[in-house]
Amino acid sequence: MSDSQAPAEVGKPAPAGGAPGPPRGFLGLVTAVMGSKLVRWGFVAVTVVIGAYAVASQWSHVRSALASLGFLPVAGALVAVLAALVAAMQVWRVLLAALGSPLPARPAARIMFIGQLGKYLPGSIWPVLAQMELGNEYQVPRHRSASASVLTMLLVTLTGLLTALVALPFVAGSTDYAWALLAAPALLVLLVPRVLNAVLNRALRLAKRPPLEVELTGRAMAGALAWSFVSWAFYGAQVWVLALALGAPAGKGFLLALGGFAFAWTVGFLVVIAPAGAGVRDVLLALTLGLVIGHGAALAIALVSRVLLTIGDLVTAGVAAAFTRRPGAPPA
Repeated sequence: MSDSQAPAEVGKPAPAGGAPGPPRGFLGLVTAVMGSKLVRWGFVAVTVVIGAYAVASQWSHVRSALASLGFLPVAGALVAVLAALVAAMQVWRVLLAALGSPLPARPAARIMFIGQLGKYLPGSIWPVLAQMELGNEYQVPRHRSASASVLTMLLVTLTGLLTALVALPFVAGSTDYAWALLAAPALLVLLVPRVLNAVLNRALRLAKRPPLEVELTGRAMAGALAWSFVSWAFYGAQVWVLALALGAPAGKGFLLALGGFAFAWTVGFLVVIAPAGAGVRDVLLALTLGLVIGHGAALAIALVSRVLLTIGDLVTAGVAAAFTRRPGAPPA
């Protein structure tokens, strides 16, 4: 399929024998329920309340850390979080365009940022379902939104592990993590378009789903990878700015912040029963940062980081909802 053909296909009914219709069974039932306006807005309201509660419940523990950190480091860390979220949105947008549904930045932000509030519910399926329904309002087929969301999760997870494996072994000249570099080539191989397409199509066959409509190209993968690594760099910068304020060394602190956050986030994401990696990510990040600033200060940074990430999710979702006009009517 050529690039000139892709935009014309957005929202058109699938030809016979082509893209699948609405999912059946349990997933089809959940998708139909999520298609209700009342349920969608209820979903957003519940996840916002949960996110706000997560901030409020940790506030007493975070308050003293904020006093030690000061306003400027916290503000700088929040800016880094917002930049990381925008870069992560671009990963999804690039992949969605590669699959045949290019979107302007504002609609893509609305779908991605509002949909990702579902990660505050237990299980990794809720952001995907929400993005399917939000994307359908912009004539993006549900199966294509789902494919882009799953691909984004896979790519971000792989690049997160790769970032951790590259950064952590060089902290303080330690060889404790050097063995982990052996896993880097395997992760790099999975990022080769031909290999990734084969793996994805195999997984889709096992799930009894049709193969990818459009196989990912090297150009699309390069763009998505670039944005993904940019996102990790900003996430690492967020932790680094906070660690510097509590006395962490600049060079060693950055590697530890970058690799430590990437590793903690990835493990937290894989523990699907923990909403948004709650608890798991914080403990791992605190253990990693404790090597240079002590465990008390490291725990404070982990908690402040958790609050900033939640605020970032709420801010981006709120801005996207406020400044992006919803289409007049969803497609039939």
